[in-house]
Amino acid sequence: MKRISLLNTAHDLIRDILQPGDIAIDATVGNGHDTAFLAEQVAPSGHVYGFDIQQAAIDSTREKFRQTGLQDCLTLIHASHATMDDKIPAHLHGKISAIMFNLGYLPGGDKSVITLTDSTLKALTVASRILAGNGIITLLAYPGHQGGDLETDQVKNWCELLDTQQFEVGTIYSTEHKDTAPRLFVIRKLR
Repeated sequence: MKRISLLNTAHDLIRDILQPGDIAIDATVGNGHDTAFLAEQVAPSGHVYGFDIQQAAIDSTREKFRQTGLQDCLTLIHASHATMDDKIPAHLHGKISAIMFNLGYLPGGDKSVITLTDSTLKALTVASRILAGNGIITLLAYPGHQGGDLETDQVKNWCELLDTQQFEVGTIYSTEHKDTAPRLFVIRKLR
């Protein structure tokens, strides 16, 4: 089976939904690639909120945005994605068109600092609540690193508990369906 880019797939799915003026969240800023992608989709009148627990991720993303001229579309938050409920203005709850998660560790950073199952599940619960009708959550999970297998299993279990009257869930694998293969969870809010 040919390997597919899960990141490109997530971008394609979100590109079909996001419009200029929309609100989006990058729940795991990392090196800012997804953040920049989201900002390009919602600019000039939309907004992206980006979360990361590592100051290095916030700093490198801020610098990336200085070079693109899209900094007016961005709010970076040095905090866990689990705090979305408090950090996203209440008047925007229910109006977020897309939320991206890219789990694991910061590429090129400290591999001992990883997303944690408990905070990821809390963030997903908040994300599912503040997402707009017809909105999308994409979550890239990597079970191949230490702690990633448990986190991926728990995300899968969380998805299976969603109300099928309100949400549609799909899973896309980068290669064949193997336990260690990276996967993309796609969660669409139906109403």
